Amino acid sequence: MPARLNIGKLVVIGTGLIGGSFALALKRARAVRRVVGVGRTRRNLAAALKLRIIDEASQDPARAVRDADLVLLAMPVGQMAAVMSAIAPHLPPHAVVTDAGSTKSDVIACARRFLGGHLARFVPGHPIAGTENSGAEAAFAGLFRERNVILVPLRETTAVATRLVRRAWEICGARVVKLDAAEHDAILAGVSHLPHIVAYALVNVLARRPNAPRLFGLSAGGLRDTVRIAGSSPEMWSDICVANRDALLAALEDYENELEQMRAAIEGADAAELKRMFAQARNAREKWLVKKRR
Repeated sequence: MPARLNIGKLVVIGTGLIGGSFALALKRARAVRRVVGVGRTRRNLAAALKLRIIDEASQDPARAVRDADLVLLAMPVGQMAAVMSAIAPHLPPHAVVTDAGSTKSDVIACARRFLGGHLARFVPGHPIAGTENSGAEAAFAGLFRERNVILVPLRETTAVATRLVRRAWEICGARVVKLDAAEHDAILAGVSHLPHIVAYALVNVLARRPNAPRLFGLSAGGLRDTVRIAGSSPEMWSDICVANRDALLAALEDYENELEQMRAAIEGADAAELKRMFAQARNAREKWLVKKRR
């Protein structure tokens, strides 16, 4: 069991699926006394209040963090620079700041630029969890249970700050893994960012066909399973793709090369080569994904 944690005031900037679930999990564990949610839309903040995800709502991040003990930055990564610059002058000296962004090199660059003297209490992080749904109404306390959370402490990050953030995620039920920023971004480009690109692209290809209603009307589980994540937030994923463009472009090149090999086999009616490629993929899936869930 993780060590007991007692956070006086948690500020969640971006009270959606990730931020809301983090708050709910800590509330359920009685690890936090008060949660302030910060967001851009009154409707989402009202939903978070109604669902008791947060105890207080604010649209002013600078004011919200003034007496915070822990701040989670859970908004799209494209907003990190603006939010960090707004909150930095108002953070109390003891406050620990962490984030839930899907990219790390760009977030760390923002922190170095904007957090100033608070950099030593910044713990970059990324929970590898989510659904295709977004907003406060999608949040639930068990989202992070048995899921990985990656922490990327800086050389300046204090051990005290890292321990607090680690304990918070462990209380949420997560497994904490440490990586450096470059490795994190390269891995996530392949296993998360690329699959989202593929899902969005496939939906667009089919939707542009003249008989799209008939196509989608006759689709079954294969298409639904493949494109489920195309229901994710367009704002969040456009920010991620731009922020991690170098690693994502490398992953896309590998994927395009694999598709070209499959295309060549199909054009050549090479059933044996297709069978080999499909079997290779099935075996890898069985080894690394199916057994992982058991």
